[in-house]
Amino acid sequence: MKAVEINKLSKSFGDTEVISNLNLIVSAGSFTVIVGPSGCGKSTLLRIIAGLESVSSGFVNIDGEDVTRVPASQRGIAMVFQSYALYPHMTVRKNMSFALRLANTQNAIIDQKVEEAAEILQMQDLLDRKPKELSGGQKQRVAIGRAIVRNPKVFLFDEPLSNLDASLRGQMRNELASLHKRLGATSIYVTHDQVEAMTMADKIVVMNQGVIQQVGSPLDLYKTPNNKFVAGFIGSPTMNFMTGDMIAEYETHTIGIRPEHLSVSTRSGKWEGVISTIENMGSVAYLHVVVPGQGIIVVQVIDMVDLKAGDKIFISPQKDCVHKFDIRGERE
Repeated sequence: MKAVEINKLSKSFGDTEVISNLNLIVSAGSFTVIVGPSGCGKSTLLRIIAGLESVSSGFVNIDGEDVTRVPASQRGIAMVFQSYALYPHMTVRKNMSFALRLANTQNAIIDQKVEEAAEILQMQDLLDRKPKELSGGQKQRVAIGRAIVRNPKVFLFDEPLSNLDASLRGQMRNELASLHKRLGATSIYVTHDQVEAMTMADKIVVMNQGVIQQVGSPLDLYKTPNNKFVAGFIGSPTMNFMTGDMIAEYETHTIGIRPEHLSVSTRSGKWEGVISTIENMGSVAYLHVVVPGQGIIVVQVIDMVDLKAGDKIFISPQKDCVHKFDIRGERE
């Protein structure tokens, strides 16, 4: 079942086209993440779905209804912003219930919905505080609670975790994923962080320069990227790209190999190089190896033994993990 359907959507600001003839279907109940570099059009697309931006051409359908010209307040969506957008003079309870009070919802229903959302988010003890008394993570919970009480057809998230520190982002990722499973609601989540996309999404939409590059599950995008852009964007550290003459049968192509699909030896291997730097992450380490004619190749290792910067080593690819791209950067 389709919760959101985008047909032939284009958006320009003046002479600059930021989204070009885009088509997308978001399934009901899915957690769809739209990911891409800054300026790729992902936030503009989310704002168009929300009704906060108009379209230049094309159509937006929500729950089977054409809402292209319908005001944001009548689309049945709820949006969680990066900035939290809380009213500083209101308590948490009043922030969460604000939209319901605007809609003249009965007080008993408002109280019930706020209490239910507070229980889901484990923030019952925060309801009488004001935003200045809350941490960043607590403020984000309030913003999410404000969306939950509206019982929307679709939840929209615009980089909601980008203001949080690294450890809290990890915690909130898990909480959002658990919340989605509990509510079973359709969610569309925009981020530039491919780690968020890989860990949270049922389906990932990769955008670049206003165009969808690929749509698929996290594993699909990791294992079979459509093109060099997707291959380089998905995965951390990023995929290594090398000229085809490094592997004889791929001479006329670019080959891609992920750091975790390279092995290291101090005796022999496919290519010889010198370690320039080592990033020790504890459980794994990343060797930055200078390979003549190719620049720096990143290799993931679990056991460093006695390797150090300046050492000469040999690296070899796992043959079944080599990706091949043609001159246009398309997968072959």
